[in-house]
Amino acid sequence: MAERDRRHFLKTVGGVTLGMTAVSGLVGLNGFSQTKAESVAFPWPYKKVDPIAAAERAYQAYYQGGCMYGAFEGIVGELREAVGAPYSSFPTAMMKYGAAGVSGWGTLCGALNGAAAAIFLVHEGKTGNPIINELYAWHGAEALPNYKPRTPKFDKIVASVADSQLCHISVTRWCEKSGFKSGSKERAERCAWVTASVVKYTAELLNNQAAGRFTVAHPVPVAVKECLSCHGKDGSVANVHAAAHSSCTNCHTDVLKNHPVPLKK
Repeated sequence: MAERDRRHFLKTVGGVTLGMTAVSGLVGLNGFSQTKAESVAFPWPYKKVDPIAAAERAYQAYYQGGCMYGAFEGIVGELREAVGAPYSSFPTAMMKYGAAGVSGWGTLCGALNGAAAAIFLVHEGKTGNPIINELYAWHGAEALPNYKPRTPKFDKIVASVADSQLCHISVTRWCEKSGFKSGSKERAERCAWVTASVVKYTAELLNNQAAGRFTVAHPVPVAVKECLSCHGKDGSVANVHAAAHSSCTNCHTDVLKNHPVPLKK
């Protein structure tokens, strides 16, 4: 091989090798290694969480990133300390998008959204969905908040029943009962307490599931079953796709007049 050709060959091979090394390094640094990603078994391991410690962590985290982040960090933060990896590498800050019903849209309560994400991280659908269903049904029926943090910003926060899992309805009903406006510091504190309350109950449900003691305490209400008998997937109308543990008439106020089936209380 001529000297000029030999130098060209070595330069080319060296450049390709350097390029491959750089790409490999970037892949490793950014955590995109398929082998590494697939080595983390799902669902992730669960260790019993102290409900009070989780609630207190959630309360503090609420003021760092909102309700969804607060709820998720409340559970996962405790698991991060108790278990370590893989929780130690999860970017919990990504859950900040869910604040105030997803970027302030007032849809699904962020505390419920974050708690459900944490539940599904340690349980697949078959065991995770019943826990989520119980949590969401409890949230609609319970007077919340029902947990007072150890060092609250306000000494007393009025509790109210949302009868819904939506941020908009939950906050509006609390404002109507408390007399405070939605943009008040009292309302923000109320949502921080609710986040802590949701996390406390979530931890209790997860602990019961781990101990084989999980039970459903909030079944579908009779009135909702009656609605779903026609509007559910097996009904004659079949135009509703929801678990619907809360009152249908929160939003569908027009169905009461001349409705073919009287709604039971």
